[in-house]
Amino acid sequence: MSQDARVETFVTAFEALRAEVEKVIVGHREIITHVLTSMFAGGHVLLEGVPGLGKTLLIKTLAEGLELSFSRVQFTPDLMPADIIGTNIIVEDGDGRKHFQFQQGPIFAHILLSDEINRATPKTQSALLEGMQEGAVTVGGVSRPLPAPFFVLATQNPIEMEGTYPLPEAQLDRFLFKLRVRYPAIDELNAIIDRTTRSQQVTVSRVMSGPTVLSFRELIREVPIASHVRDFASTIVMATHPSWASSPEVTRRFVRYGASPRGAQALVLGGKVRALAEGRYNVSVEDIKALATPALRHRVILNFEGEAEGVDADTLVGQVVEAAEAITASGKEVFLR
Repeated sequence: MSQDARVETFVTAFEALRAEVEKVIVGHREIITHVLTSMFAGGHVLLEGVPGLGKTLLIKTLAEGLELSFSRVQFTPDLMPADIIGTNIIVEDGDGRKHFQFQQGPIFAHILLSDEINRATPKTQSALLEGMQEGAVTVGGVSRPLPAPFFVLATQNPIEMEGTYPLPEAQLDRFLFKLRVRYPAIDELNAIIDRTTRSQQVTVSRVMSGPTVLSFRELIREVPIASHVRDFASTIVMATHPSWASSPEVTRRFVRYGASPRGAQALVLGGKVRALAEGRYNVSVEDIKALATPALRHRVILNFEGEAEGVDADTLVGQVVEAAEAITASGKEVFLR
C-alpha cells in the first residue's frame, strides 16, 4: 500500500471512530479528538471535570466503537492494589494438591477506565504506574504483559477535594494529555436532554480492531518532522523551566519546575497524529501549538507565588508558547545553560 493510501486509510478510520462516539456524546468535539489522538499516539489521558459532564460515558462509548476488551475501576479510599492488578490465590486441583494460581485484575484489558482516580490512596494509585509505562505488571516476582494496545483513561473531580489524594507528579507525567471537560452550552444541553430522555437507544458500531490500532501507531511514528518544528517543540518545553537562560518572565516568576522530556514527546507524537488526521504527512508548527495546553498543563508545577496568585496553568502555557515563538523567530540557541 502506498504512503498516500495509508494516510487516507487513517483519516477515514479516525473520522469513522469519532463519528461513532459523537452519536452518543453531544459537543466535546475537541475533547473527543484529543482522546483519539492520545490513543493513536500510544499515550494515556486524564479527564478532569465536575460530575455529570459525560466523562465516563465518553470513555465507554469509545470502547464500544473498538473491538477491544474494556474494564472499569471505581476508585475509592478502601481500594487496594490487588483489586486492580490481581493476586495469587490458592486453588486445589483434581488430585487434591494445592498450588498458587494468578487471578487477573481489571488492569488486564485493552482499555481501562479509572474512574475518580484521586479518590484512592497513593499506594493504590501507584498500582497503575508500571502498567502505564511498561505495558506490564509485576506480581509475586513475575512480570506479566498487558494486552496491546493498552490505554488508560482516568477521570477526576476538581471539586469536593476533601478526602481525595492528588496524583503525584510522577504519575501525572505518565499521562500524555490532561483534558478539562467544560460545561455544555444551552443548545448542547437541549440536545443532551433530547437524546437521553427518549426510549430509542443509540447503537454504536465497532469500526476498528486492536491490530488496526497498532498498525496505525506504527504509521504515526513514521511521520517525518522538520528540524525547525522539532526545535519549536523543544523550545516550548525548555521555556517552562525557570532555570533556562531564555525562559520568559512569567516562567521565572511563577514556575517551580518545568515539563519533563515526556512533554516534548507528547507534543511531537500528538502533532504527528493531528497531522495524519488532517491528511498531511508532515508535522507543522500549528500542530505543536494546538496541543501545547493539553500536553503541558499538568506538567508545569507552580511555585508558592504562582499558587498564591491563582495562576491558571492554561494561561501560563499560552504565554510560554508565545515566548517560544519569539525565541525561535530571533534565532536564539535552545539549550539549557
